[in-house]
Amino acid sequence: MNIEVLADLRCYDATSCEDVRAIHVIVRRTYGGLELGFRLDGNLSGICLTPRSGRQGHVELWRHTCFEAFVAIDGKAAYHEFNFAPSQEWRIYAFRAYRDPAPLANVLHSPIVAITTTAGRLELDAHIVLTDLSAIHSRSPLRFGLSAVIESRNGSLSYWALHHPAGKPNFHHADSFALRLEPPAPE
Repeated sequence: MNIEVLADLRCYDATSCEDVRAIHVIVRRTYGGLELGFRLDGNLSGICLTPRSGRQGHVELWRHTCFEAFVAIDGKAAYHEFNFAPSQEWRIYAFRAYRDPAPLANVLHSPIVAITTTAGRLELDAHIVLTDLSAIHSRSPLRFGLSAVIESRNGSLSYWALHHPAGKPNFHHADSFALRLEPPAPE
């Protein structure tokens, strides 16, 4: 049985973007997998969208329009960061603890990233194989931080998240991991 949640991202007050009306995220946990559906509603002509390439992207995708998921096993300091760009480029990072980089242990499958755009909506769907992160990821409760960086045509960035901890935008902060999901039952 799959578990599905719809979440709304909120813009960090000091970084508003008039071209974005809303960003919604559909999170679906499957047995061994994770599906993310980011939905940006707004005026896409006012947002910088990089051309599609469909490959592992450069290291700093988050410096431009980018959708992000932070995934941690509940109760553990270690976590993974996934970045997905409208170009279909992606990056995965591993951390031992807060901003303490670690080597990726087992990533075997590239995330599958699909993009659909209309005049008023950008849809980015990503599929991640959780067992590639570790065997325990598919069997454990997980905490998620969901976020987005949106680059306007004027070069300004707005920061969106499920929850913004006090201070400046910080998607790595433990308080940003605001969604907790139990593992689905085996099929």
